[in-house]
Amino acid sequence: MTDTKDYGPNPHVMDIENDTLENPNFRTTRWTGKHIQLTLMTIPVGGDIGLEAHNRSDQFLRLEQGKGRVQMGPSKDQLNFDREVEADWAVLVPAGTWHNITNIGTEPMKIYAIYGPQDHLKGTVHETQADAESDPNED
Repeated sequence: MTDTKDYGPNPHVMDIENDTLENPNFRTTRWTGKHIQLTLMTIPVGGDIGLEAHNRSDQFLRLEQGKGRVQMGPSKDQLNFDREVEADWAVLVPAGTWHNITNIGTEPMKIYAIYGPQDHLKGTVHETQADAESDPNED
């Protein structure tokens, strides 16, 4: 996938499965609207999305490829929800919930996420997790 354009807030259609599977970046914002945002993610074997909480955003995440360990809870030190997920599974994260997904499979984990409201600046592309962690616009 060489197209990293954020098409929001214009009307847009896409093959979300193909775009997710073809995304080479840790994070690519694909559509940023007034109330929601769609991002595509690729997590390497042994990597994770990063422990985080979004106080104003509920999240929907769907695995298109790979196998992951989902951990969630009320604080960084109390991740009492622990489940394994794989391709075609969805993860729903309530606002304010600490969460992480770790790739426990043998191939890159491919995910798309929908946030409401948006969480990243329109057009954000992070090639690696280190790029995301060093972005001054990220929480």
